[in-house]
Amino acid sequence: MKILCVSDQIDPLIYSNSIKERYSDIELILSAGDLPDDYLDFIVSTLNKPIFFVFGNHQLENYAYYKSGFSLLDSSHENQICFIGAHVDTKVCFEEGLIIAGLGGSMRYNRGENQYSNFEMQIRMLKLIPGLLFNRIFRGRYLDILLTHASPKGIHDKQDKCHSGFKCFLWFMRVFKPKYLVHGHIHLYDLSETRTTKYFDTQVINAYSHYIIDTGAGI
Repeated sequence: MKILCVSDQIDPLIYSNSIKERYSDIELILSAGDLPDDYLDFIVSTLNKPIFFVFGNHQLENYAYYKSGFSLLDSSHENQICFIGAHVDTKVCFEEGLIIAGLGGSMRYNRGENQYSNFEMQIRMLKLIPGLLFNRIFRGRYLDILLTHASPKGIHDKQDKCHSGFKCFLWFMRVFKPKYLVHGHIHLYDLSETRTTKYFDTQVINAYSHYIIDTGAGI
């Protein structure tokens, strides 16, 4: 399976007339946040594949609607919500044989929307545990992919408070052992900067702009 991961920057390779030919083998789309809805709508409508997403700390125009429980296009909010997708923040979902959970938002730095302290993120993380335990019992594993906006503490993050990672993500990876943690938020301006890092059983991937995960025969 090939998974298209996007975040933070509109990529001209994606936002082009050749997207369907270039990414014809994509089966799933993950958005790690801070991208406009019309860009995600273009990707979904062109590739005609399911998308799972979380919000970051920017591009929050429609955050309130999804936070209130809207995850699909609703005619009464058609001016606010323009693409069909699954908002997986604090949720556990099953799609195409994959178990996907999400934790959006960034470290708190100016009291803006969708910003949290490490303790607040830990509390949000508790909402995932019933679904994770269900999967462990009935599917033999907790989950395959944790989709976040921020990175884990000490992995791909920066020194400033805004771009500092969450320490609780490290605990989550050690305990629940996702195959992948896909995050955004950390912009890459140099091709030599680290994009993927192994942490115990988890491959941590920075989805900035775009990144392709190829699971081969499966996860």
